[in-house]
Amino acid sequence: MKKIVASVGLVALGATGLQAASLSGITSPDPGKPWSVSATLRGFYDDNVNSAPNDRELGQEGFHRDSFGYEIRPSILLNFPWEQTTLSLGYTFSFKYYENQLLGTEDHDDMSHTINLAFDHAFNERYRIAVKDSFVIGQEPDMLRVNNTMETFQRVPGDNMRNYGSIVFDGQATRLFGYEVGYANSFFDYDAEQTAGLLNRVENMGHFDTRWQLLPQTVGVLGYQFRDINYTGDQEIGGPGSGTFSEDRNARIHYGYAGVDHAFRPDLTGSLRAGAQFIDYYNDPNTESDVSPYVLASLRWTYMPESYLEVGFTHDINSTDILGAPDAEGSFTMSAESSVAYLTLNQRITPKLFGSLMAQFQNSSYNGGSLDGESEQFWMAGLNLEYRFNPNFSAHVGYSYDRLGSDILWNPADATAGDRSFDRNRVYIGLTARY
Repeated sequence: MKKIVASVGLVALGATGLQAASLSGITSPDPGKPWSVSATLRGFYDDNVNSAPNDRELGQEGFHRDSFGYEIRPSILLNFPWEQTTLSLGYTFSFKYYENQLLGTEDHDDMSHTINLAFDHAFNERYRIAVKDSFVIGQEPDMLRVNNTMETFQRVPGDNMRNYGSIVFDGQATRLFGYEVGYANSFFDYDAEQTAGLLNRVENMGHFDTRWQLLPQTVGVLGYQFRDINYTGDQEIGGPGSGTFSEDRNARIHYGYAGVDHAFRPDLTGSLRAGAQFIDYYNDPNTESDVSPYVLASLRWTYMPESYLEVGFTHDINSTDILGAPDAEGSFTMSAESSVAYLTLNQRITPKLFGSLMAQFQNSSYNGGSLDGESEQFWMAGLNLEYRFNPNFSAHVGYSYDRLGSDILWNPADATAGDRSFDRNRVYIGLTARY
């Protein structure tokens, strides 16, 4: 029964699977063990804890400041593999203490929670269902995103919540024809009032893919996807008297795409979806409907045991914390159209030394309002080295770098405030114990 999933398609990433790839992994360090626990202790230095613009003077109260700190992170994982069913549940708690006070709070600490659930069941060799859910309470933008696209680039103080859940059913009607039906739900609840008005929302998305076995190693795909974005902030986001509210950003998006999943060889697989998307801002008569490209692509190479390289590219519509000022028709910025390229490398350097590299670039072009057509570029990179003394104890050191390049004013009401561009460097060293 281990080969059941392969019969549905050589590459299991569908249209929604590619988007949620970063949420899909729940793995156990010991496959034969139904549970495991770990605890990590790290010391770190962050030279821009608030992701503040570079031209805010260093040390200025509430803005650009650095800090030393430490993190305590325990986690627990339950993993139950049966003949036709697997169930995994994981929980991680993180407590970070900063020497200097954080923006937007009188505290010096952050607490985050991550809960991941994965359920997979093969009814037989032709039909399979997969359920996943990821719930997060946190502050960092890369933690609060659902897919590869960032909707805000700054750290957001408070108990911000994000939940992403999906259910996908795969069927193989004949030897050459299969299909995939899926539904996904995203929920965002930011703590800060201004961010809540711009980004709090519920997204519902359904897709239907037809899958055609073109060659033994190749599956062709034709699909349709519908996405409904419902903003729940219930605020006058354009300012008093503007008449622009959170729900004016509501949108319905229709996607049509074609694609291919291909196994170049057992250790090298690729997936592509390309098409168009039609977006309708039905609550704002001042904003016209729009058509734009839609692309999801990934390539994964497992070139040696415990070592792999994955690269990918996405182009899609996403929410944004940018609002701008009204244009001549009275419309504000409604969304962003973002292209994201990413790379992930995991390398077993020696039997006990492991390294990982992550890099991502995002170009976001804004739709509507005074900032229509304006863009920002965000770079993110991270490097980590881990030395495993034995299966239960390891040491690690890492570095991460964030950069936002922007010509958009940090404070739209003050032309002398400078732009939003910032750099952020973080380094850490720590120990992890597992059992």
